Amino acid sequence: MQIEIRPYVERDAAQAAAVWNEVVEEGDAFPQTERLTAESGGAFFTSQSFTGVACDAESGQIVGVYILHPNNVGRCGHICNASYAVASDRRGQHIGEQLVRHCMKQAAALGFRVLQFNAVVCSNAAALALYRKLGFVQLGVIPGGFRRKDGSYGDIIPHYHVL
Repeated sequence: MQIEIRPYVERDAAQAAAVWNEVVEEGDAFPQTERLTAESGGAFFTSQSFTGVACDAESGQIVGVYILHPNNVGRCGHICNASYAVASDRRGQHIGEQLVRHCMKQAAALGFRVLQFNAVVCSNAAALALYRKLGFVQLGVIPGGFRRKDGSYGDIIPHYHVL
């Protein structure tokens, strides 16, 4: 399967929101609790510094999405943050890795110097392994920093990578 990553465009809103919502609904990785509609998703995705979509090259179906934006302002505005979502039926096919690699290049092209992840949930083994593989540095552990959908708490593990 060939994947193409390209910039988000308005017509992607419904498909991108559907992929994003899968992760929100699972309640194990994203801090958001509210689902996106095509309309609210369109506003959300276009408000980012960059939103990328991963498409199946044959069908054109969106199978992944990432958002990239500043992590802070002013003297810390050179640090960016990103979030990634992959359709549940396409996980394990290295789409997440392609999204992260694309994001790193895009972030550097936009002038960011550091990519930081504020809240990698300790139970997200695939993300933790990927970030380790790509050379991200773990900053420590915030005990109970993430409230799961079931109300339990999990640790979060911030990471960064100099671009």
